[in-house]
Order: sequence, then C-alpha cells, then structure tokens
Amino acid sequence: MPDEAVVAHADVAELPAEFGPAAVLLDVRENDEWQRGHAADALHIPMGEVPTRLQEIDPAAKLYIVCKAGGRSLRVAQYLQRNGYQPVNVDGGMLAWAKAGRPVITDDGGPGGI
Repeated sequence: MPDEAVVAHADVAELPAEFGPAAVLLDVRENDEWQRGHAADALHIPMGEVPTRLQEIDPAAKLYIVCKAGGRSLRVAQYLQRNGYQPVNVDGGMLAWAKAGRPVITDDGGPGGI
C-alpha cells in the first residue's frame, strides 16, 4: 500500500459554477497549455512552480486542482496535502471540463481549446 494519503476527488459536475476566494480552481498545466485555453477565474501555477509559490494559495479556500487529464493534478494535490492543504483532485482534468461543456477561454476572453 502506498504511503501517500488518499486525496479527495471530484467530477467536473460536482465543481462550483464559479470560482473566487472561497473556492479556488488551481490549474497546474504548463504555460503553453494554459495559453491554449483554461477555465475562467482559475489560478494558474505550473506544477513545477507550486513549491515556490505556496504563498499564493489560500489554505482556507476550498481548493480544486486541475491539469489536462488528472495525473499531474493528483501529484500536486498529494504535495499540497502533505503541506497542510485540503485539496480536491478534479477527475479527468480539463479534458473532462471541456467535455462537460464548461467554458474554456484564452487570456483575452475568447474561446480556447485544450
């Protein structure tokens, strides 16, 4: 049995309709993936930058972690959990987000892609 604690998971349908200070969607994809398209109001911190940018993540917020398909976000969620956060991994990532019909935008607000 792995020593990693079990991280909570959620389907896209279980996520809030909007994100803000109380409910944060943390997108851990790389910059090029983010630029192609992302969820509105998501906080973008690429996976490799999370350890040095922890101060940008409110430990009191409901924290949903997303990547493209769910693998990287799970690793980040495990890391955050070990550091006192209570993250929720988004099953299926941004692929599931887009498939569920949730909006994907670019930085200028136009339609984006995954």
